[in-house]
Amino acid sequence: MSDVTGTIYTETVIYSAAEAFAADVPFQTAIVALDAGGRVTGRIISEHGERVKIDDRVSRVEVRDGVPFFRKMA
Repeated sequence: MSDVTGTIYTETVIYSAAEAFAADVPFQTAIVALDAGGRVTGRIISEHGERVKIDDRVSRVEVRDGVPFFRKMA
């Protein structure tokens, strides 16, 4: 799935979540401006606790329950 790439448009870290996601906090979400056009909201998989920032390049690494997960590109 790494063929889906884009740029971080905006991001935030969630510290308090609904019960279904409480075990995952804190976690980062972002709106990604896709290279193919449009924007999508997804979760960020961080490397070594590193946060993505606006304008960082990311690629989609998986989809879980319809939610895309992105990782910062090197």
